[in-house]
Amino acid sequence: MTEEAQARLRAAEREILARRPEHAIKPTLDRIRALTSLLGDPQHAYPVVHITGTNGKTSTSRMTEALLRARGLRTGLFTSPHLTSIRERICVDGVPLSAQAFADAYQEVAPYAVMVDQAQPVPLSFFEVLTAMAFAVFADAPVDVAVIEVGLGGTWDSTNVADGTVAVVTPVSLDHMAYLGGTIAEIAGNKAGIIKPGSVAVLAQQPVEAAEVLLRRTAEVGATVAREGLEFGVLRRDLAVGGQRIAIRGLRGEYEDLFLPLFGAHQAGNAACALAAVEAFASPPQAAGGAPQPLDGQMVGAAFAAMSSPGRLEVLRRSPLVIADAAHNPSGMAATVAGLAEAFSVTHLIAVVAVSEDKDVPGILDQLEPEASEIVVTRNSSSRSMDAAKLAELAGAVFGPDRVHQAARLDEAIDRAVELADTSDAGDLSAGGLPGGSAVLVTGSVVTAGDARLLLAGPVLPGEPAGPA
Repeated sequence: MTEEAQARLRAAEREILARRPEHAIKPTLDRIRALTSLLGDPQHAYPVVHITGTNGKTSTSRMTEALLRARGLRTGLFTSPHLTSIRERICVDGVPLSAQAFADAYQEVAPYAVMVDQAQPVPLSFFEVLTAMAFAVFADAPVDVAVIEVGLGGTWDSTNVADGTVAVVTPVSLDHMAYLGGTIAEIAGNKAGIIKPGSVAVLAQQPVEAAEVLLRRTAEVGATVAREGLEFGVLRRDLAVGGQRIAIRGLRGEYEDLFLPLFGAHQAGNAACALAAVEAFASPPQAAGGAPQPLDGQMVGAAFAAMSSPGRLEVLRRSPLVIADAAHNPSGMAATVAGLAEAFSVTHLIAVVAVSEDKDVPGILDQLEPEASEIVVTRNSSSRSMDAAKLAELAGAVFGPDRVHQAARLDEAIDRAVELADTSDAGDLSAGGLPGGSAVLVTGSVVTAGDARLLLAGPVLPGEPAGPA
């Protein structure tokens, strides 16, 4: 990255970050519609696979994009939030925008954003500007298909000015209740807004109350539904070195002996949803004209074998084992704990936790407590991060004060957790046990996982080769 490109990127970031943050929701599509209209409605220049849900959105989006790219299509991918750099959010052909390209995209959109700010009662937000940038970049590329992850909810999310030919809803649970509603049914109703007339709705396994709402929406708009566990799903799943072996029944056939280098049953479910989405995109019902053939099995196998989902049970260091995971609500933490217990032989788990102030922190800690021997609480780099002393008080009520440690910064917390893990391993050895049974899990937020990744793995972005950007 040249100094000039870096300076332009930082200037663009400062201006974008000065806007209303993405968690400060003002629900309307008027602002983003005004902006995309001035840009020529770039979101209509290519077909879209639109993905929402409570947990698993980013992993499913990455898998869907990888499968589409493996089929020889030029792809756009828009995800949020980012782990280490804002550039990660907008990818073309699986690679984040370079610093130069990101700054250029912002400069293209910025004058129109000012016009919208002047005309609207509320200025455009951070996320609305990024959404418009992604739409414009994908149209300019041009891409053959864009995979668009919803930022929050669905109906009023700025990405919803695009009309997905395929809409994917990953598992729905309680999160962001202040914005989306206090029940699973209300949250599902908001997320159902991305299911458009004539589309294919790919639905992960859902709680009954969410499934009822989503199915009602598909009927109301005349969408075709594909449900995990009925029309498609995971047939078999076995542990493998570095991941798992899975067999998937798709919408167009069965796919055997797929190696997925990701951990946990939830990732297998995400993979099944991604495969069904790509099958639906490849052969929409109205164009099928007969029984469609399965996708090329070798292509599917190669695409799955190369998949990654940074910050999701990601091994950052060994001896002791340090894993980062972005779980930030109780259902996400339950999936993380189950995946960790299944895939790693851990006798002593030291958890490092930094979490946003507005989350269900007691619920998150309740899911983590049975697996973790001790917990080190701290803050991450976000201004929304809960104060470490307050988090320590909440953790003490769940873990007991003797199992709770506190650190002012994440790097100090990780160092402390590593010391605790080393001490546990030394104790096991002196007692005649095997070494290497202790591990550190850094979790509680996407920001926490991203900060840990930056500290331990360096500044290389997911999907980006090392070297100049």
